[in-house]
Amino acid sequence: MGAEGGLRERKKQRTRTAIADTAIEMFLESGFDEVSCAEIAARAEVSKPTLFKYFPTKEDLVLHRIIDHEQEAARVVRDRRSGEAPLNALRRHFLAALDAHDPITGLNDDPEVLALHQMFETTPSLSARVLGFVAKGAEELAAALVDAGAVSGGVAARVAAHQVIITLRVLAEENLRELAGGRALDEVHPEAVAAARRAFAMLRAALDAA
Repeated sequence: MGAEGGLRERKKQRTRTAIADTAIEMFLESGFDEVSCAEIAARAEVSKPTLFKYFPTKEDLVLHRIIDHEQEAARVVRDRRSGEAPLNALRRHFLAALDAHDPITGLNDDPEVLALHQMFETTPSLSARVLGFVAKGAEELAAALVDAGAVSGGVAARVAAHQVIITLRVLAEENLRELAGGRALDEVHPEAVAAARRAFAMLRAALDAA
């Protein structure tokens, strides 16, 4: 790609980011269902066709914040250290994310992050899309676990993968619940780490049984 092509791509990315940031700002101000795509386009100073070129649906304006995490568990397994067991890699990755206060772990007290999680939970169309992401992520993880030789294929792989994905969601939801209840991040952190260690021990027992 030449200099001109690279500049074009950077301009597109800036436009995409500006539209999405504007949309999220408006959703947090007024509520997801109360803001139209036309209003977002107007404030972002783009046309509606341009908005839909970057984000085919209204939900995509929010979901782009988590789309990179859709196949994260599968990537962790595929990119694990030589000789490292898949579940150990997933455990190490999640504990590191807790220490980094990655929003995907729920252990992040930034007001915007908390508000976005609340919007996901209380907006049916967003919740439905998130469930779709979860299901796809589990299928990708199942394939990665099979490739790694951690489980056999078929039902065993799918059950194992869904157990992992749901466990990660439960851990994140619990962290969010504690922070939303007013507890301090530093207070919740050690409890979140302990809960993650217990959860992965339970996963280990389940996978060994499988």
